[in-house]
Amino acid sequence: MAVNVEKMTAEIDLMENAVYRVVDGRLIKVTTPGIGYGKQIITWQAGKPSHCEISFTEK
Repeated sequence: MAVNVEKMTAEIDLMENAVYRVVDGRLIKVTTPGIGYGKQIITWQAGKPSHCEISFTEK
């Protein structure tokens, strides 16, 4: 991921399946669930994403 701090821009790979969150100008890649089926829950506080919960289920 290429980041230009002066312009406050980031370049990401659109061929990669991923979820990102932006917190105070920083781009943070959310950890993917393990194997099987998963979900990501982002919790917001004071207008900002504060933390995320990752869970998965194996079939």
